[in-house]
Amino acid sequence: MTMKNALTVVAAVAAAMFAQATFAQASAPASRAEVKAETKAAEKAGKLTPAGEAAPMEKSTTKSTKTKAERKAETLAAKKEKKLAPAGEGAPAAEKSTGPTAARADVKADTKAAVKAGQTTPAGEGPGAPKK
Repeated sequence: MTMKNALTVVAAVAAAMFAQATFAQASAPASRAEVKAETKAAEKAGKLTPAGEAAPMEKSTTKSTKTKAERKAETLAAKKEKKLAPAGEGAPAAEKSTGPTAARADVKADTKAAVKAGQTTPAGEGPGAPKK
């Protein structure tokens, strides 16, 4: 290799290294303060996705016809009547359990009779049992 070619190769490698360093600095991650400022701006603009939601919610363009005091009074009344939906998906409240319908001794006696009559499935042979 001649000296001229060697110098050309060294110059090309040096230029590539400096260019890579320049691009790395240009695409450096944002500082904590910049991220906080961006988040605050997005929150003000209503562009943040609520926790647990799939897509950002659109802001309603209609104004409420009730005052804050009226809404609070309605909520308290619904709470007293136990008509509020649980937090989250708005599923209806679970019904309270009424307890077992048969006494423990009755259940044990029924099970014992079924075993004697051969009406129970032997252990390990049910539909969910592992294959041998």
